[in-house]
Amino acid sequence: MLLEPQALAQAAARFTAARQILLVTHARPDGDAVGSLLGLGLALQASGRQAQMVIEDGLPSEYRLLEGSDQVRKTLTGDFDLLCLLDCSEAERVGAETLRAIQAQRPAAQPLVDVNLDHHLTNIGFAQVNLVDAQAVATAQVIAELLPACGFSLTKPVATALLTGLITDTIGFRTSNMRPEVLRLAADLMETGVNLSEIYRRTLVERSFEAVRLWGAGLSKIEREERLAWTTLTRLDRQEAHYPGRDDADLINFLTAINGVDVAVIFVEQSNESVKVSWRATPGFDVAKVAMSFGGGGHAAASGAEISGSLPQVQARVLEQTRLLFNGGNCVQ
Repeated sequence: MLLEPQALAQAAARFTAARQILLVTHARPDGDAVGSLLGLGLALQASGRQAQMVIEDGLPSEYRLLEGSDQVRKTLTGDFDLLCLLDCSEAERVGAETLRAIQAQRPAAQPLVDVNLDHHLTNIGFAQVNLVDAQAVATAQVIAELLPACGFSLTKPVATALLTGLITDTIGFRTSNMRPEVLRLAADLMETGVNLSEIYRRTLVERSFEAVRLWGAGLSKIEREERLAWTTLTRLDRQEAHYPGRDDADLINFLTAINGVDVAVIFVEQSNESVKVSWRATPGFDVAKVAMSFGGGGHAAASGAEISGSLPQVQARVLEQTRLLFNGGNCVQ
């Protein structure tokens, strides 16, 4: 881990001094967002503090068996003396409605956010204290190092949430940024009694019937251009599949399994004249640079952006820029 010691000490001091903490993670949450939110929230509560946990889009069904999931709310309520954003490279990632509610609560605050816990290379350092490690495989890994610095206990529910974050963001310890210390951390979390195989099955193997139907819609439209593959998911696709979310149900991770494909892209039409775009890439290709050119961010191998415009317009613009990866434009090879 490459956590900056001063930032770690500052973050720990903020959490130990606070009594009413608001924890918020990004809209369309993944396993790391949920695991980080619940892991830190439950640890704070176990230490005698109040922790309000907010996700604008609510909790995906596959994470509702985690302890504390019933406490996650879509809107914030009441007062708080510390605001922490988790797994967000910029404050806007929490969603427009949540951001407006936060701004209404603290109109004169500069910066708006007290503590920012993250692992994205593209994090812009928007908080008073930014505890960010781009070498960490997940924000859950950052939190696992923060907890002992705060003197907080690692209980089984906390460990379960953090291991969920590790497993999902590494796709079952398969990403190219895996290192020995991550497996050692996973073993430490398992020592609390966490069932790793159950988390793996529930988050990476099992899919709802509606998600599988959505996958079918996306796979039926897949296109390929040499080492680049892409597909689209429209609002109608989600309606016909009865899929409740606004995401791709992790279909993007499946596209990277196509033999001979180095970069995969998925376009998910949103309801506000915008498109959610996700990129995945094999080692040697930096899709974060492409995502950043559209106002997004992430990692070299996995990035995303929400882009204004119609689905055909956004697809044309994104594919044009993504093709530059194979022509030396943004390729790190």
